[in-house]
Amino acid sequence: LVTKQIEQNGLLKDKITFSRNSIFAIIRGYTREAGLRNVEREINKLIRKLVFQMVANNEIDKTEVIYKVTPDTVSEHLGVEKVTEDTRLRRNQVGVATGLAWTPVGGDILFIETSIMKGKGNLILTGQLGDVMTESAQAALSYIRSNEKRYKLTEYPFDQRTLHIHIPEGAIPKDGPSAGITMATAMISALTNRKVKAALAMTGEITLRGDVLPVGGLKEKLLAAKQARIKQIIASEENRKNIEDIEASYLDGLTIHYVKTV
Repeated sequence: LVTKQIEQNGLLKDKITFSRNSIFAIIRGYTREAGLRNVEREINKLIRKLVFQMVANNEIDKTEVIYKVTPDTVSEHLGVEKVTEDTRLRRNQVGVATGLAWTPVGGDILFIETSIMKGKGNLILTGQLGDVMTESAQAALSYIRSNEKRYKLTEYPFDQRTLHIHIPEGAIPKDGPSAGITMATAMISALTNRKVKAALAMTGEITLRGDVLPVGGLKEKLLAAKQARIKQIIASEENRKNIEDIEASYLDGLTIHYVKTV
């Protein structure tokens, strides 16, 4: 793509060189897609700006002058990043758990937040959650309430409290059967005032009995976790065979905890 765009802008292919990190900077900071159309478009945009600079400096015909593109060059000419990478939570928090999601352009991490206030025992869900995720949240709350003794919540006034679950980045619709365990963890954390580890992400659907069901899109989800510098993952025991089939390089640096129940 780089060679093609350099030639289309009327330059010799050695006139501009791109470092490996500069290509990564363009991909990660200015594009979000499954294909390469926008990557090529941003490379073209950068090269045209460099050509303008060469002409202004009267260097277009000087073969000894070679422009080397670095990540700093990318930010200088393409401006503020259009896409910001999700990074892990900075500290352990009460009522906040990190989930993993699959999207058409790869994996993503989700922060599921829970807060509790005075109310009438209802559940509020915000953040453009689809029907499946809404049902997951309701199933998680039913599981918790039916296991009050296990979580030392027998005296908790559920009927006088409202639970609010929110997933930030509300402009992006979110749905799919993989956030049940994350929602349950965020709720239990808020109800028991216990912190969830920041460097821990999880994926798995749950049943009313508390079983953790397998999910898909694991390769993309694990890559999203690595990109966010998360080192520990919780997944369904039934997903063990799927994860063991993934190339070792994807799993490098990750510790995966397999669970059967909440």
